[in-house]
Amino acid sequence: MSPAKRSKKKRTSAPAASRGLDARRLTGPPPAAVEALARTIEEDGGAVLARYRDPLGGHWQLLAALPLSRVEPTPFQRDLSEAHVGKVVRAIDKLGRYLDPIIAVPASDGLYWSPNGFHRLSAMRELGAKSIVALVIPEPEVAHHILLLNTEKAHNLRERAIEVVRLAEALAVLDDRPEVEFETEFEEAALVTLGLCYQQDGRFSGSAYHPILRRCDRFLRRSLPDALMERRLRADKLLELNALVNAAVAALKAKGMESPYLKAFVVARINPLRFQRKPTADFDETIDKMLGSARRFDAGRIRSDQIARSGGPPSGEE
Repeated sequence: MSPAKRSKKKRTSAPAASRGLDARRLTGPPPAAVEALARTIEEDGGAVLARYRDPLGGHWQLLAALPLSRVEPTPFQRDLSEAHVGKVVRAIDKLGRYLDPIIAVPASDGLYWSPNGFHRLSAMRELGAKSIVALVIPEPEVAHHILLLNTEKAHNLRERAIEVVRLAEALAVLDDRPEVEFETEFEEAALVTLGLCYQQDGRFSGSAYHPILRRCDRFLRRSLPDALMERRLRADKLLELNALVNAAVAALKAKGMESPYLKAFVVARINPLRFQRKPTADFDETIDKMLGSARRFDAGRIRSDQIARSGGPPSGEE
């Protein structure tokens, strides 16, 4: 069946008005823990603007003004994009209003961590603001889940992977549950492995290997600290493979072959899963086969027309 004839799987929608709370039930007397957090915010120089329950899950949270000096980004999110900060600065300054509250959770020493507001925080600091409006969530662990809701700036693969591995490293200090229990937080096992690669080599071509890893890299049933040790070994294999692929690309270029898809061509050529219909495979078996094929790659046997027929680049961006 051709791709054009395949019917897209439709999302199942819940019946209208079947979940959550009615609007008038979002307020009311909050529990003691929420009132305690409200007092802490006031003691930290902030102001609680509202106490309410979220409309879907009924969880209590606070709308508060926080001193900008007490709010920091979580240490495990992606790096700052100066270009994006500049856009946010210009947009806020032109409007003369701050209309997009960040999310914050109480941390230590009177600080509040924001898992989704790094660029807005930086923009407000550049504008010289004294305070920032935030939705303050009482449960600090919620910060670990908010990566999935972070739409402040679209992630590319490199940013996603680095953010996920930083989160994994932070959680490994606090929690030794099996890695497989963190599937919600990490989204894909491949992102943890790729993040470790990017930490060692910022120019690593993760998108060339991501489609393969999605088929062979699975969450481990080992404790998170032990799983990270295993993933560092996997990252070392991928970096070794990438070096061999780069050498093969250089050999093709030395023959006078020029194409933006040379790397994709080499990776496809040595990919043992290319013609397999199995949805999953073993990581070590797959990458070991690719390492062997990369070592045997002979640029002298490649013709220009083979590269021309190979198609475009792999899916995903760096």
